[in-house]
Amino acid sequence: MRSARAEIALAPDVRRVREDFPALRQTVHGHPLVYLDNAATTQKPQAVLDALMSFYTRDCANVHRGVHLLSERSTAAYEGARETVRRFLNAADTREIVFTRGATESINLVAQTYGRANLRAGDEILISGLEHHSNIVPWQMLAAEKGASLRVAPIDDRGDIVLEEYEKLLGPRTVMVALSHVSNALGTINPVRRMIEMAHRVGAVALIDGAQAVPHLKVDVRNLDCDFYAFSGHKVFGPTGIGALYGKARLLEAMPPWQGGGDMIRSVTFEKTTFNDPPYKFEAGTPHIAGAIGLGAAIDYVTGIGLEQIGVWERELLAYGAQELARVPGVRLIGTAREKAAVLSFVLEGVHAHDIATILDRQGIAIRAGHHCAQPVMERFGVAATSRASFAFYNTRLEIDALVEGLGQVKEIFE
Repeated sequence: MRSARAEIALAPDVRRVREDFPALRQTVHGHPLVYLDNAATTQKPQAVLDALMSFYTRDCANVHRGVHLLSERSTAAYEGARETVRRFLNAADTREIVFTRGATESINLVAQTYGRANLRAGDEILISGLEHHSNIVPWQMLAAEKGASLRVAPIDDRGDIVLEEYEKLLGPRTVMVALSHVSNALGTINPVRRMIEMAHRVGAVALIDGAQAVPHLKVDVRNLDCDFYAFSGHKVFGPTGIGALYGKARLLEAMPPWQGGGDMIRSVTFEKTTFNDPPYKFEAGTPHIAGAIGLGAAIDYVTGIGLEQIGVWERELLAYGAQELARVPGVRLIGTAREKAAVLSFVLEGVHAHDIATILDRQGIAIRAGHHCAQPVMERFGVAATSRASFAFYNTRLEIDALVEGLGQVKEIFE
């Protein structure tokens, strides 16, 4: 076990960063919290909490429609957050950034607008065997409605997409390709730039689910050349209930609106409605103003630390965690892809994942247990569920040591 002194020497900024997260200071069942469930949701830095409080105590007013000062301040902050997201993704224009409730709503928006308008009977949608339910079910629903087919690129025993099979599945009937950038269940980092290029060769449009990527990787949508990119704020240290959809301007302009209401219109009569320009065409009603402002603050916080620095530390945690878990008798890692984000899924022989998580919780250690909204992944590896430890830049080696020690106590209970 490494000492606290070694911890500080190896990661001199971790202690300082942890001070920015009030939730990490608490105890759970009498133990200091060890929070290793970051793939489900991340904790929030004080900067995000301050941004939310400032909006609700000083600038709380509706956006776009008011001429009074509070509305003007609210609108400026909301649109400022859109510009922050644009920079974060390196989109060409703020018109290409639509605020949504998160990656799930973003994917559904594309399925119900672009998909409905462009998919015909006999067409094909291609996804992978790594997908979260949010990037499976909307396409199943659309395919059933349109008489199209959903095709699935297989994954190998490591948890990598088999690129040769993916390429074979692409063809003249492929209209849409929808892929995760990073697997939530296994941590696999997919070669999405190459896969997007392959999709474009056959004339398909590519959507990338970036919910698990943006907290760990620098994302450049213009470099990827993706047509759509979706992510959720709560995965990247922002509020829940907010996220964004990037879409190429020409596609958003051609797509019909999804929901009707205020702010997505230019004019309304009983005979006809004319719609607003993107992104407002897709933002019906009062948006999650505070959420967007909080998301902007979260992105500013993360970019202030630096995604490269975050990546270096998380790779250290991932390597150390994989090494230490492999030493626990009976533990088997699920998903050993060549390129991985900071996620370790595992099973412990003879113990159900839910029992593991429950016992660890009594020691103050928070992990996720279950199918992780990725049941086809579990089926591929022949397990009903896994335990999942997922890391963020505020985690430490000492917390991984606590996890390993906790698993030892789980074994003792079940032996």
